[in-house]
Amino acid sequence: MSAPGQGDVRPYGRRAFLLLLAGGMSSFWWATKASGIFSPVTSAVSQFLGNLFPVGGWRIYTISGSMPEFDERGWRLSIDGLVGRPHSLTYAELKDLPRHEQVSTFHCVTGWSVSNVHWAGVRLTDVLDLVEPHASAHAIRFVSLEVPYDDSLTLEQAALPDAMLAYEMEGEPLSREHGAPVRVVIPDMYGYKNVKWVERIVVTDRAEDGYWEENGYDRDAWVGNSNGT
Repeated sequence: MSAPGQGDVRPYGRRAFLLLLAGGMSSFWWATKASGIFSPVTSAVSQFLGNLFPVGGWRIYTISGSMPEFDERGWRLSIDGLVGRPHSLTYAELKDLPRHEQVSTFHCVTGWSVSNVHWAGVRLTDVLDLVEPHASAHAIRFVSLEVPYDDSLTLEQAALPDAMLAYEMEGEPLSREHGAPVRVVIPDMYGYKNVKWVERIVVTDRAEDGYWEENGYDRDAWVGNSNGT
């Protein structure tokens, strides 16, 4: 079914899409400040393409127009902030922590879900035990290799029994598109809280708005009780 005037707007729509796509792909070269300005545009393009070409039920989104590359030799997970013992873990050291596996459903706030996802990784509580958070600590902020992607959880939320840093999915190391080397998994919250490509955890005195909250989403993204529900 065609809408009135559709023939008049289609050329403009195609040009606008190509312009947005070009902006998303070229954002890899922009400085951090420019990325902060244009990332809402590239996010929209990424979401459009992810919905258009789902893979195994997944829609893969980015905010910068590119996905970080994981180099096991150089990657470190820094855990600092309001802690007594800051740590910098190699990939091997992270995997030496107690391993946990779980099966859960991944919910995206845009309305799609993937059921029975098999994750493996480390509990957030085990990671925090390494660094001994101060009494004034109340939250943790996850910083992604994909600038400016970050987000926060309260310590109470991070202590949920199925909140983890996952390094495997479906029995295989995380792929680049799913957040290699590690990503946050918190099944009770929508996917935008499940930060991918994590390289740093900062222990803070309060939860702060992350990238998606600054663009209109709820800070507490409980499935069934948040944006889009």
